[in-house]
Amino acid sequence: MTLRYAMRGRMVLACSAALLAAGLLSACAGPGSGLKREAAAQLQARVLEVTQASSQNDPATALKSLEGLEADLSALQEKGQLSEERRRSITTVATAVRADLKEAVDAQQAAARAAEEARAAAGQAAESPSPSAEVPAPQPAPAPAPAPAQGNAGGNGADAGKNNNGDKGKGKD
Repeated sequence: MTLRYAMRGRMVLACSAALLAAGLLSACAGPGSGLKREAAAQLQARVLEVTQASSQNDPATALKSLEGLEADLSALQEKGQLSEERRRSITTVATAVRADLKEAVDAQQAAARAAEEARAAAGQAAESPSPSAEVPAPQPAPAPAPAPAQGNAGGNGADAGKNNNGDKGKGKD
C-alpha cells in the first residue's frame, strides 16, 4: 500500500510540476504577455525549484518553493512587471499544483504513520512473548509408584505360604 502511494505521489508531483512549468512558460511567450523579461526569469527560477523538489519526491520543499513563487507574483505585480491577468493565470496553475502537493504530503505523512505503527506493533510483539509461551500447559501429576509387595520381601505373606505348602509335598517319598 505504501508503494502505491509513493508511485502515485511521484506521478502527481511530476505532472503538477510539468503543468506549472508549462503554464508559467506560456506566460512568458511574447512581449505582449503582461510579463517583463526580468520577471519571467525570476519566476522561471522559482518554477525550477518547485519542479526539482517534486522530481526528488519532496512535496514539502516543493510547497515552500511554491509559496516563494506566489510571493514573487505579488511583488512583481506591485512593481508593474506583471499584469493582473497574467498573475491570475499563473495563480490558477499554482493553486492546482498546491492541491496536488498537499495531497502528496498527506500521503507521505499517512505512510510514515502506518510505518511507525507497524514498527511499534513489531516492537511490542518482540517484547512480550506469545500467550502460549508465557503460560505453560498444566501437566498431569505423576502417578505414585506402587508399593512393594510384602509377601516377596519377608516370605511371610500369602504367596510365601503357597510356596511353602507346595514344598511340603515334594521330597517326602
